[in-house]
Amino acid sequence: MRKILFWISASALLIISQVATAETVKIGFVTTLTGGAGAIGNDMRDAVELALDHLGRKMAGSDVKMFYEDDTFKPDVGKQKTDKLVKKNKVHFVSGYIWSHVLMASRNSVVGKGPFMISSNAGPGPVAGKLCHEDFFSTSWQNDQTTMAMGEVLNQLGIKTLYIMAPNYAAGKNMVAGVTRTFKGNIVGKDMTKFPAQIDFSAELAKIRSAKPDAVFVFYPGKHGLQIIKQYAQAGLQGKIPFYSAFTVDSLNLPRLKGLAEGSLMTQFWAPDMDNAVNKRFVADYRKMTGRYPTFYAAQSYDTIMLINSAVEAVNGDLSNKAAMRTAMRKANFPSVRGPFKYGNNHFPIQNFYLRKVIKDSEGNFTTSIVKTVYTNHQDTYAKNCKMSW
Repeated sequence: MRKILFWISASALLIISQVATAETVKIGFVTTLTGGAGAIGNDMRDAVELALDHLGRKMAGSDVKMFYEDDTFKPDVGKQKTDKLVKKNKVHFVSGYIWSHVLMASRNSVVGKGPFMISSNAGPGPVAGKLCHEDFFSTSWQNDQTTMAMGEVLNQLGIKTLYIMAPNYAAGKNMVAGVTRTFKGNIVGKDMTKFPAQIDFSAELAKIRSAKPDAVFVFYPGKHGLQIIKQYAQAGLQGKIPFYSAFTVDSLNLPRLKGLAEGSLMTQFWAPDMDNAVNKRFVADYRKMTGRYPTFYAAQSYDTIMLINSAVEAVNGDLSNKAAMRTAMRKANFPSVRGPFKYGNNHFPIQNFYLRKVIKDSEGNFTTSIVKTVYTNHQDTYAKNCKMSW
């Protein structure tokens, strides 16, 4: 009996000691929380908070502490905030990043410095190719992929002449590269506009009217998407020249567009009506929490937290075991809103891409729905330039 009591006491002390010394999981999340693009960042933060709620606010029994930082849409500010997370807050994971130019400015402050870096949105070509790193992961896509899928759609629709508009920054250049890589017709015009300063597109729309292309393709995220669609209608082009887009129409601007985007087509890796249990729960609970449909930004941010949790669970909270956490994340064995997928050698998802259409749901709310699959298990073109293997 004494031996039994001794071992019970010793076990209890061990458990108490382990609980007492459990390390808090510290996660930094850099996004845009103020200004015109602040709606996107707050949408992402809402999804992070929902994911944490679904996990009981713990990972492998350890508490989770979030550090949200506002990059104010500026690369230099994003880098400063990233440096703070790494050096002062000593986070284990740095995540978020809407904008490719902010991510590129911040990358060297994280990779090789201790924490893992996980992009919840931005996917510039260099980090998928020559600048790939064992401590960098994406829960979204490489920028070119979504528009490569759109190029294929345009071919299928018999579009022969195309006019392209996009903002002149890293992601805009990648998006244009993607659609031009796969589109087989003639590009009769291309405008790379100032970003983020330019929100008046009247001059470019006049050029489109003159060129009379079979279709127009645009990439304009955030408030710029709202502006281009409104001005397209005001210029009398809606209904005359078909309008296709990527990352331009989302659940944040659909209510404000009031039907201007209804029926429009775009490509994406995800939609609210994806038929899997994880996504159904995510969309339903997100709508309960916020009163709106989640955007793809939110979906990717939710997956970010679930990816991190899979790494922490794999090592039972031992955050010093980076090798085992890296191995766990490479398996992509976590409940994703997109369903099963796998990581490529460059730590970017190999996944499906879909054609989506703006529709009204049964309650009269505008949302997007999947029309068909364009790519199955698609890997980005930059992976071949990544020397990493595992």
